[in-house]
Amino acid sequence: MKIKSLSYEVKFLKKQSVIILSLALCLSFPLVFITETDIEAAQQRSNQFRSYLRQGIEKSFNLEAETANAYLKKAVELDRENPTGYAFLALSHLLSYETSFEQKDRERNQEIMLRYVSETIARGEKRIEKYPKDGQAYFAMALAKIVKVRWAITQKRYFMIGRETSNIWYYLEKAKEEDPQNYDIYFPMGLLHYHFDHLPGLSRFFSSLLITSGDRQKGLRELELAAQKGDLLKELAKAELASVYTNFEKQPARALTIARELKEKFPRNYNCSFGLANTLSDLHRFDEALGIAREIEKGIQADIPPFVPQLQPRYDQLMGRILFNQRQYAKAAVYFQRVLTDSSSYNARVRAWAWVNLGMIHDAQRERKQAEECYSRALKVEGGEGIAQIDAKKYLKTPYVPPSIHSVIPAKRLCRNSLFCHFEQREKSK
Repeated sequence: MKIKSLSYEVKFLKKQSVIILSLALCLSFPLVFITETDIEAAQQRSNQFRSYLRQGIEKSFNLEAETANAYLKKAVELDRENPTGYAFLALSHLLSYETSFEQKDRERNQEIMLRYVSETIARGEKRIEKYPKDGQAYFAMALAKIVKVRWAITQKRYFMIGRETSNIWYYLEKAKEEDPQNYDIYFPMGLLHYHFDHLPGLSRFFSSLLITSGDRQKGLRELELAAQKGDLLKELAKAELASVYTNFEKQPARALTIARELKEKFPRNYNCSFGLANTLSDLHRFDEALGIAREIEKGIQADIPPFVPQLQPRYDQLMGRILFNQRQYAKAAVYFQRVLTDSSSYNARVRAWAWVNLGMIHDAQRERKQAEECYSRALKVEGGEGIAQIDAKKYLKTPYVPPSIHSVIPAKRLCRNSLFCHFEQREKSK
C-alpha cells in the first residue's frame, strides 16, 4: 500500500510539474514577444533620430537654416533626454551666427546657440551619471564645447577658450574610448591636432601641456578618416580637408575632387563656391575659376539670399587671387585695394588676406619695404586670425618668391580666353 501511494504521489507531482511548466511558458511567451517588439521599436526610433539629424545637418550646411532647425527639433522631440539633438541645434545656430550679416540676426542666433550649448551639457552630464559608458553623450558634450569655444574666439575670451578646449579633449577621448566606431570623433580631433601644430612656439607648448600636442600629419590622417568614414560630420570634415589642402598644404590638386563634390551637393553655400574657385585658381584653371566667379557676381547683383551684397569683398578678393596667380599684379592690386575699403567685422579675414596678397605683390616686384608694411598691416587686422596672418608672419621672416614661370599660363593664351576677355572688357567700361 505504501509503494502504491508513493507511486501515485510521484505521478501527481509529475503532472503538476508539467502543468506549472506549461503555464510558465504560456506566461513568458507574451513577455518575450513584447520585449522583441520594444527592441524593434527602439531601433526604429534610433534610426529615425539619426535620419532627422542627418537631414538637419545637410540643410544647415546648404544654408537652409529654418528647414535645418525643423529637422533637428524633430530629432529632439523623439528623445528629449538625448543631448545629441541639442548639440547639433547649437552647431546649426553657430553656422547661422557666422553667416549672418545683420547684427540683430547675429545676436538672436548667439542667444539660441548658447542656450542649446547649456541644454546639451546639462543632459549630457545627467546621461553620463546614469550611463557612465555612453560614448554618444560624451561626443555631444564635446560638440557643444566646440561651439562655445568657436564663439569665445570671436569674443576674445581667452580664459574661456583655454578652459573649454581642455574639456573638449577630455570628452573626445572618453567618446573614442566608449564608442570607437564613431568616426565623426576624428573630425574635431584632427582639427585640434592639425591646427595646434601651427600655433606660435609658446602657445603650442602650453597647448601640449594642458590639452594635446600639435601633430600636423596625425591631424591630416584624422581629418581624412572622418571625411571617408564619418557619418553626421562627414561633409564638415570634407570642407575642412579641402581648405587645408588648398590653403595650408598648398596642394590644391588634392582638394579639387572634394571641392567639386561639395559645391554640387550644397549649391546655396557660397563658401563651397568660393572654395572651389580658389582651388581652381591655384591650379591655374582660370577659365573654370572665372566661370564660378561670374556665378557668384550674378548672385550678388541679384541680391537673392544667401548671395547678398555683403559678399562683394570676398568676390573682389577672389578676382584679385585669380589675377595674382596669372601674374597680372597691377590688376590684382586694384581688387585687393577694393577689399580694404570695407570695414565690416564679418569680412575681417578677407581684409587680412588682401594685405597679405598686396605684400606678396610687392615681394614679387622686389619692393621689400612695402611688402613688410603690408604684412604688418595684415597682422593688425582685428578678427583676422587664421591662415592669412600665419602667412603674414612667414613672409615677414622670409620674402615671398613667385613659383617657376613654367607653372604659369603665358599671357598670350589669356587673350584667347573668351570668359577672361569678358571680365577685361567689363573692367575697362567701369
